Amino acid sequence: MQTIIKRGLAEEEYKGEKICHAMEKAFRSEGIPVSDEKLRLLLSRVEIAFAGQSRVTVEEIQNTVEEALMQNGDYKVARAYILYREKRTLLRHLRQRIKEEIGDDGIEEVLLKIQKDFPDYDLSRLSAKYLSLSKGTLEKKERLLLLTRAAAELTTQEEPDWERIAGRLLSYQFHQELRKAEASRNLDGFYEKLCYLTEQGLYGAYILDAYSKEEVTEVSCFLDESRNDLFTYSGLDLLLSRYTIRDRQHTPLESPQEMYLGIAMHLAMKEKENRALYVKEFYDMLSLHKVTMATPTLSNARKPYHQLSSCFIDTVADSLDGIYQSISRFADVSKYGGGMGMYFGKVRSRGGKIRGFEGASGGVIRWIRVVNDTAVAVDQLGMRQGAVAVYLDAWHKDLPEFLQLRTNNGDDRMKAHDVFPAVCYPDLFWKKVKEDLNQNWYLMDPHDILLIKGYCLEDFYGEEWETRYEDCVRDNRISKRVYVLKDLVRLILKSAVETGTPFAFYRDTVNRMNPNQHRGIIYCSNLCTEIAQNMKEAEILEQRVETKDGDEIIVSSVKPGDFVVCNLASLCLGNIDVNDKEEIRRITKTVVRALDNVIDLNFYPVKEAELTNQKYRAIGLGVSGYHHMLAKHHIAWESEEHLRFADRVFEDINFAAISASA
Repeated sequence: MQTIIKRGLAEEEYKGEKICHAMEKAFRSEGIPVSDEKLRLLLSRVEIAFAGQSRVTVEEIQNTVEEALMQNGDYKVARAYILYREKRTLLRHLRQRIKEEIGDDGIEEVLLKIQKDFPDYDLSRLSAKYLSLSKGTLEKKERLLLLTRAAAELTTQEEPDWERIAGRLLSYQFHQELRKAEASRNLDGFYEKLCYLTEQGLYGAYILDAYSKEEVTEVSCFLDESRNDLFTYSGLDLLLSRYTIRDRQHTPLESPQEMYLGIAMHLAMKEKENRALYVKEFYDMLSLHKVTMATPTLSNARKPYHQLSSCFIDTVADSLDGIYQSISRFADVSKYGGGMGMYFGKVRSRGGKIRGFEGASGGVIRWIRVVNDTAVAVDQLGMRQGAVAVYLDAWHKDLPEFLQLRTNNGDDRMKAHDVFPAVCYPDLFWKKVKEDLNQNWYLMDPHDILLIKGYCLEDFYGEEWETRYEDCVRDNRISKRVYVLKDLVRLILKSAVETGTPFAFYRDTVNRMNPNQHRGIIYCSNLCTEIAQNMKEAEILEQRVETKDGDEIIVSSVKPGDFVVCNLASLCLGNIDVNDKEEIRRITKTVVRALDNVIDLNFYPVKEAELTNQKYRAIGLGVSGYHHMLAKHHIAWESEEHLRFADRVFEDINFAAISASA
């Protein structure tokens, strides 16, 4: 007996272990133990019945198995086997019905895998939902889209895996489009695809400059398309729409797994030894969803303009050139997918002096409106608008107007609805709030303080700042706006309730914990308020005219400040065995290596960013999937076990991260 004829008339080589497995499942379903010896005996009876035949149908084999079980006296097992066959027949008919409704033969294999992986989910409900949504005559692509939508709409809290089923259907549909695009361009392998994408300007030429054809062929063996099954519908839909490479007509040219491999190849470029091993480690951590890199890294790695960093912070100087230079830098950062934090605490307030003229300054709000419009205008090739947090100190004279930037009432000319305001609080502010809400708080112009006192108040923190602040309050030469604390707190709470802002940045706490406080001061944080590094505004020194190749050129000299950059990634705790210290150590070591490589492999939209990043080499490693992790371990949120568990997990992560970056 050599060949089995399946129901679809496809042929398959005979494998006796499949029959043994089916009989074992029938015994197990009845709670009856069965030995390997008995299974082999039953199998031999089946094989004897077809001895000498070269071709046998599946139905003939299954009928013979039933007879063998009954002849052996295993009537309950034979009944279970018959019921199992009937169930399989019903499932097969369901698959065929959906296949006929969609008009796509290839989808039956996807549905079979879904039935195997999600046995508690009835595809008849999917079919019924699809028919309820289907209206009129549709193209095959539209029918596939509708089937995917039907699965997504069946998702409930009680049946969450419908979203994963929808993800499988979306993956099938996408790969059909991808294979069609590859065939039309004769892209037979990964290396050929990289060559084509490079020629089209969709891939950076540096990838093929760094890797030989043999190396690309070697690492392409790491591709594992089965890992597409790990996606949910929403996750895969986001990935396909924003991160995988498409041509300029939006035709897909890259699969999710090829995307992960391309990113891994980019991040491993600077490795001189065992580079293929690093590519595999980076690919595995990404494709198994144990780690996720920052959005710019996922989106831009392997591409010509490979800006890989998420977060940037700039100190806005108190001059016309300085302000527009910061806005220009924000536009450059936003163009390549970066988020921005901008500190306006040095900019003079409304009514301040300009060149000695009283009341000439328009204040920070007008400039923040320019930043707001820049965020909207520079929208990353239409993908999303820019994102920026603007920070102001709690003693700045323009604070009341700043607190109303995003509220819906008041003068619309003083609004900026697309920025995220944030206030930098000194400890003294909240100490006074706690002491007595009815006492006064003094708002001052930073430029006024610099002219009269000869120092920048924002350059100090802690007790020294408090001493200088009280000195400024007592100095009658400095103009002040006096607010009762409860009125300011009321403005803060009103804005927080209406808009969710301002963010809060506790400058004294941050600067006390700054490991590099001998090199500078931290004025504010970034868009996401999770990084803190030394900051300093750039200084424009001069402009001069030079002659080069017979042409006159204007050269600007700029003394760079500290333009903060941070490179981010997250450990997906729900997909990591946090009880395995070795796994935590290995994954953390791998992602820290990748983040450190980002610093050297990055394309910097702003030169000051490159200098600061090379100087401090800051990386940020966070976590996601925290509640997923707790749910998997059956740990209640409000429990002592949760606190002990969190301490232990984060201690392991912290130790592994510090060890890896040492």
